[in-house]
Amino acid sequence: MHEIYKDFAFEAAHFLPHVPQGHRCAKLHGHSFRVRVYVRGGIVQPQGWVIDFADITAAMAPVLKRLDHTLLNEVPGLDNPTSEVLAQWLYERAKPALPGLCAVEVAETANCGCVYRPT
Repeated sequence: MHEIYKDFAFEAAHFLPHVPQGHRCAKLHGHSFRVRVYVRGGIVQPQGWVIDFADITAAMAPVLKRLDHTLLNEVPGLDNPTSEVLAQWLYERAKPALPGLCAVEVAETANCGCVYRPT
């Protein structure tokens, strides 16, 4: 088995409604989100790959378009758009188009994020 990944990015704003009063993330703010999508599978012959990276891009395009330059809190299912919630939301929407999808990683800054791997 091999596991490949492809990186994506989108810009969006959010606020976290359930943090303590005075927490800086309670205020509306934006991020340059980075998303890494992991797909697991055996090598397909004769191509010699798990999946064409272009197919991953095509599967992710409508999902990421839904989020780019939005207020995430207004997207159904993202009323509390933490990295953890966002990673799972992305996974659930990408999985039908990517059967080998095994994980989604979301980074909201250069040094913090979340990896969602369903059990």
